[in-house]
Amino acid sequence: QVQLVESGGGLVQAGGSLRLSCAASGRTFIRMGWFRQAPGKEREFVARMNWVADSTYYADSVKARFTISGDNSKNTVYLQMNSLESEDTAVYYCAASRIIVGGYEYWGQGTQVTVSS
Repeated sequence: QVQLVESGGGLVQAGGSLRLSCAASGRTFIRMGWFRQAPGKEREFVARMNWVADSTYYADSVKARFTISGDNSKNTVYLQMNSLESEDTAVYYCAASRIIVGGYEYWGQGTQVTVSS
């Protein structure tokens, strides 16, 4: 059974930092990424890591502030979030896929990040 478990969310002041973690079990994944959904908005892409291509990719809104990293052998991915803004307030979801393109097959339950201004 595949499980993705996120942790590390919380309340932080604007300008602060948080580090999210996602531990996946039950499969070996090629891609893992982070998405977020703010109240009243659609879920949006944040960042992804592709272990086969050894590449990362970020949404423009978080580039230079967020860093995705991970350990393929442990099926674990992290999201270091710096210089947080109130607009970063959202539920953050971890996602994973066994295939190199297309949508993500597996999703975590989400972790709340709240940035106070």
